[in-house]
Amino acid sequence: MRTQLLSDKELIDQYLAGNEHALERLINRYKDKVFTSILMFTKDKYLAEDIFQDTFIKVIDTLRSGKYKDEGKFAPWVMRISYNLCIDHFRKSKRTPTITNGDGVDIFNLLVFEEENPEESMMMDQARKKVRNLINDLPDEQKEVVILRHFFNFSFKEIAEMTDVSINTALGRMRYSLINLRKMIDQKQITF
Repeated sequence: MRTQLLSDKELIDQYLAGNEHALERLINRYKDKVFTSILMFTKDKYLAEDIFQDTFIKVIDTLRSGKYKDEGKFAPWVMRISYNLCIDHFRKSKRTPTITNGDGVDIFNLLVFEEENPEESMMMDQARKKVRNLINDLPDEQKEVVILRHFFNFSFKEIAEMTDVSINTALGRMRYSLINLRKMIDQKQITF
């Protein structure tokens, strides 16, 4: 049986039995998603590479120590490790990630919008900047949920697991972020 057809659990079992190639297959299976998520969060390619490496070092250490409990959730577990390492980095450096990447490019510019003319393009750019500024003004816990939900496309269940809160708390934070965004739009009389 080819290793690329094996389940995560089977690859883990083979790795623990001494097959290093099985670990390579497992990492290759998830490396793009993990690295992209870290890069979107950190907005710094070199920092993302460091955290990516730290993520899989932690995965390997946990597997070797026998502390990993397979519940069919290997990918969410790895994503949570990478997310926690990102949060730890920003807590240590006492800075909060914004919604621009390392090159200063607005993340909204990465979204694909069908643009019909230069006027619409300019209006979309202005709207993106307004939304980014509004999101940056949210309390950190609300901003975190908005970013994880709308930029990382995590489910509320995954967000709850990553942030170590209940699903209801994650949903509540999203609800309050939307209420706060609406209030800011009204108070600042922002139009889109």
